Amino acid sequence: MRIAFVGKGGSGKTTLSALFSRHLVAAGAPVLAIDGDINQHLAEALAPAGQAPVTPPPLGPRLHDIKAYLRGTNPRVTSTESMIKTTPPGRGSRLLSLLGDDELHARHVSRAGGVPLMATGEFDDSDLGVACYHSKLGAVELYLGHLIDGPGEYVVVDMTAGADAFASGLFTRFDLTFLVAEPTRKGVSVYRQYRDHAREFGIRIAVVGNKVTCEEDLLFLKDQVGDDLLTHLVHSDWVRAAEQGRTPPASPSAPDAPSAPDPLSALEPHNRHALTVLREAVDAHPRDWDRLHRHAVEFHLRNARSWADARTGEDLAAQVDPEYVPGPATLLL
Repeated sequence: MRIAFVGKGGSGKTTLSALFSRHLVAAGAPVLAIDGDINQHLAEALAPAGQAPVTPPPLGPRLHDIKAYLRGTNPRVTSTESMIKTTPPGRGSRLLSLLGDDELHARHVSRAGGVPLMATGEFDDSDLGVACYHSKLGAVELYLGHLIDGPGEYVVVDMTAGADAFASGLFTRFDLTFLVAEPTRKGVSVYRQYRDHAREFGIRIAVVGNKVTCEEDLLFLKDQVGDDLLTHLVHSDWVRAAEQGRTPPASPSAPDAPSAPDPLSALEPHNRHALTVLREAVDAHPRDWDRLHRHAVEFHLRNARSWADARTGEDLAAQVDPEYVPGPATLLL
């Protein structure tokens, strides 16, 4: 299952992405976390207190190599140069299994705090003034487009802040999008933008309230987002300590938690329960492979008409393979 965390800058989406990833790993689930935010802080959020963050080799600078690898022997993609970020897989494309034994995962995955992590990478000097961050996110879009992940496997992506996530078709690549919202007017403003865009494309979203300190905060969120409010997290001394690089305090209900196998066992009980609610929401709806592929094709055709045909000098609609059948069965062919 593929999960995106979005929200206003400073809402806590990176923190929630890290907590949820660690929660899944502690439960023994196969997990890959991806830092898709222009501010690359997920490795830091995953790192245990006192340990330097482990950042994997970024995807963005190797986009050409990633295209060449995923292209495989697909005859509809005439060259690596004609392959764009939305090019959907077809017969002959090199498909990926989650954390599989392939060169893409071997090169671009490192473990951060016990969580396998990919990262798009930061802007460098050559990008300033000439490129947008979505050019780097193209590697994530292609990765998810060629990934055949199965039930009980999780890809958790920390997305760019605000409604900027809608600037590419990446937002359609997820089974569920968690919108992290603080109990403020600014905190829920992104929700309204995301809700309207998501409804247009049938994208599932759920709001996760964060930094809730009192009943009035919770009532405010309920009033503003209604039934889309899935759960909420309360102010966390554990999270604050971790973000300051200190060893988080033990929970009063779990005084021996620092030595326990689960690194989140000392997190406040309410917040641990909220993470369980998130996983239950993800697991409640099985993958709709047809919808996923239909959106991929739709956004590829949009990009082809808008700019890519002119840029490449080709009719990129021809890259769509009408005989391609999305889903796990393709790995057996």
